[in-house]
Amino acid sequence: MKFFTKSFICSCAFVCAAVSMFSAPSVQAASSTSTVKVQVNDELIQFPEVQPFIDNAGTLQVPLRVLSEKLGYQVGWAKQESEIVVTLMNKQQTIQLTTDEKQAIVNSKKISLESSPTLYQGNTYVPLRFITETFGSPIEWNEANRIAIVNVDGKSHKPAWIAPPPSPAPKAVAVAKPSMSDQIVQTANTFMGTPYVWGGTTPRGFDCSGFVRYLYEAKGIDLPRTSVQMYDQAGTRVTDLKVGDLVFFAAGSVNHVGIYLGNDQFISATTSRGVTIDSLASSYWGSRYVGAKRVL
Repeated sequence: MKFFTKSFICSCAFVCAAVSMFSAPSVQAASSTSTVKVQVNDELIQFPEVQPFIDNAGTLQVPLRVLSEKLGYQVGWAKQESEIVVTLMNKQQTIQLTTDEKQAIVNSKKISLESSPTLYQGNTYVPLRFITETFGSPIEWNEANRIAIVNVDGKSHKPAWIAPPPSPAPKAVAVAKPSMSDQIVQTANTFMGTPYVWGGTTPRGFDCSGFVRYLYEAKGIDLPRTSVQMYDQAGTRVTDLKVGDLVFFAAGSVNHVGIYLGNDQFISATTSRGVTIDSLASSYWGSRYVGAKRVL
């Protein structure tokens, strides 16, 4: 018995130094939902009911029964007033623990502990340091994989579980910027229904050339003031119409201009309906269409 107690105390002194890294500031305090794992030698321990956790003081708490049984102990419980007395037995020794008491009885000898067992969510938990103090098994903490390795055989072991690499950040999806002509058309559509005003050049009211000039001028493109001047002086004549081209109409001479939208449609400021969309194929506008100019 004297030999066992002496060996046990010496073992405790040795392994407490080995586990000091676990209590260092690098271990982050966390809630009971933080994922941590425990390994004995090369075997990862499965906790089917309750899980280890790091408490708010940064201490790793482990369910006593599962870990003790994995270390080869039979576990028994008895209620003693408001506390729980836990008995651990194997062929070499019997250990008796009481919740909230900082001592263990090992083969009838009292051994002081740095921390005590405690009840949490109806289960008996002990700080992992307790395993070192009581069973004499060195412990390594692997921060990268958040796993505590209990080296029962005294050898160093690699983590049996490797944390998956973090998911790569989603790649930024390049959003294609609308072309200048598409931007002009998009803006033109926001003025649908704006009333016609003779000589109008503002959103309070437009005439046909005032509407077109206002939209292009907002994009830094200067156009002549009237539809006939635009037809004579601006851009290049085209027959293969594209979105953003200027389309011209005449009743004797050029007297109306609009912006081509595609699919034979154009938008313009009309005397009857204000800013509206019409078709080049309509009988009214089709008969008056005289050509198109590209200014972009």
